[in-house]
Amino acid sequence: MAIAQKINRKDKNVNIDDIEAASFDWEVTKRLAGYLAPYKHKIYWAMVMALLSVLSTVAGPPIIGWAVDEGVQKRNLLLVAVGVLVYMVIQGLGALGFRIQVMLMSEAGQRTIQKLRDDLFAHINHLSISFFSKYETGRLIARTIGDVNVLREAINWGIVGTFRDALTLIGIILTMVVINLPLTIVSLGVVVVLAVIANIWRIYARKTYLRVRETNAKVNTELAEAFNGVRVTQAFDRQAHNYKRFTDDIDMNNRQSNVKATLVAASFFSSIELVGGVATGVMIYVGGMLVLNQELSIFTLLTFVLYIDQLFFPIRMLAQRYNLFQSVMAAGAKIFNLLDRPIEVQDAPNAPALPKIEGHVRFEDVAFSYDDGSDDGVLHNISLNIPAGTTVALVGHTGAGKSTLIKLLMRSYNTKQGRILIDGHDISHVTKKSLRSQMGVVLQETHLFFGTVMDNIRYGRLDATDQEVIEAAKAVGADEFIMRLPEGYHTEVREGGALLSAGQKQLLSFARALLANPRILILDEATSNIDTQTEKLIQTALGRLLKGRTSFVIAHRLSTIVNADMIVVMDHGQVIEVGTHHQLLAKGGMYRSMYIMAH
Repeated sequence: MAIAQKINRKDKNVNIDDIEAASFDWEVTKRLAGYLAPYKHKIYWAMVMALLSVLSTVAGPPIIGWAVDEGVQKRNLLLVAVGVLVYMVIQGLGALGFRIQVMLMSEAGQRTIQKLRDDLFAHINHLSISFFSKYETGRLIARTIGDVNVLREAINWGIVGTFRDALTLIGIILTMVVINLPLTIVSLGVVVVLAVIANIWRIYARKTYLRVRETNAKVNTELAEAFNGVRVTQAFDRQAHNYKRFTDDIDMNNRQSNVKATLVAASFFSSIELVGGVATGVMIYVGGMLVLNQELSIFTLLTFVLYIDQLFFPIRMLAQRYNLFQSVMAAGAKIFNLLDRPIEVQDAPNAPALPKIEGHVRFEDVAFSYDDGSDDGVLHNISLNIPAGTTVALVGHTGAGKSTLIKLLMRSYNTKQGRILIDGHDISHVTKKSLRSQMGVVLQETHLFFGTVMDNIRYGRLDATDQEVIEAAKAVGADEFIMRLPEGYHTEVREGGALLSAGQKQLLSFARALLANPRILILDEATSNIDTQTEKLIQTALGRLLKGRTSFVIAHRLSTIVNADMIVVMDHGQVIEVGTHHQLLAKGGMYRSMYIMAH
């Protein structure tokens, strides 16, 4: 397998950016051809149109040579006019063919790239949470934009362009052979020199262009991280530090790699122009002497001079496109590696939908560990029986396994041992969609999407009416501050909810979760960013809205969970204590110690 010489594409631990492309990868080519297959008729017609362009290029010099030789030399203006007219018609057909070719390939390329980017977007959105903890957002953006655009350029200009340039080169050489074989042999010496220069350039260009792509990806990653963390940067006054890191390291390396790539390209093109100028001069000098000695016609000399000049363009373009296809191999390998990343949590074959649930949850001897080798196990033999409608509080020190237990309930990960049942249904045997559609989640870090306040609340249930959205907001006490916004529920939420306080954003996330009308509600540190007054408002609303629902509450602030029906105390991945607030205080164990320390 040539895609990556020592890397298995399906190895989920492989860094996508470590892949080194081979000169040609049949698997990448085959898969790209599969994306192009629906548009093969457009490609065929584009090649037909390319033939017109080839014809105009190859036929041009002989027509000019004939017009000069038969018209100018013999002072026959009619023949000159005929030659010019024929030349213009052929060039017009070539231009028309090129235009149609570009239109056809552009449409095929844009449709192909849209399908590929859509597939990437869908696949990335279904990848497991563990993948996103290991792979930077900036690099994912580089894959879906930068690498995909490389493929678009190759489709738009590379496929048919290579076909056209190769035919042009062959056509010119064959025509030269027919006109004058000895001069053709001399001219082929120029082709050999150009081929050597192109091969040397190809080696250096491949290294420099791959370096450019690598530094571009690093710039994307750094920008995404810097802009997402701008509040922390400003809070610690680290703007100068970040600026120095970006300019002196990352952006400087990007500049240097781009400058080097430009110098390599400039050296190649200037060498081609130099060889072309020398070859043309030599041809004119030698051919001129032969014409003066009447051993060569003006027609032949002028035709060959024009052909030598035209030889450079297809050779130069073929060398460029060789490098482009190298980039395609690298970009394609990274894209398909990403598309081949396994979705770790998948529905079982023919898995049924989870029917409407009451919310009775049971953990049976559940154990779990991450696959990164950083732990010996996060959860150990967890067994809990939670009746429907119970409010369960999960408490414990950081790293006790509380959030992991909830992630297993949501099937963000699969259990390593044991099983989780809801109303007697093993959640690993039902579809994820039917499971999660009956859950509402409020996380500690609230993410708001582009759109209005109403759009963000409606994200919990897309078919909800405006009135239902408003009722959900009122239920959690968000209506009051929403109505104070410039356009109320139709106020645009800027990136990250910049216009809202942390507490206000959290209230919107409560409304979003409650609008979904879940049977199981999960609150993961949901009140950590809310002030005391807002917290009281939420507690009042939740007391009314959580009635009849099973709810899991993770909180470090023990004052927020004293009224829970069941408190589960966890430590080092194990359940240490279970009971109500008063029962656990009476036991005098870990919960009592935590409660006393908190007060």
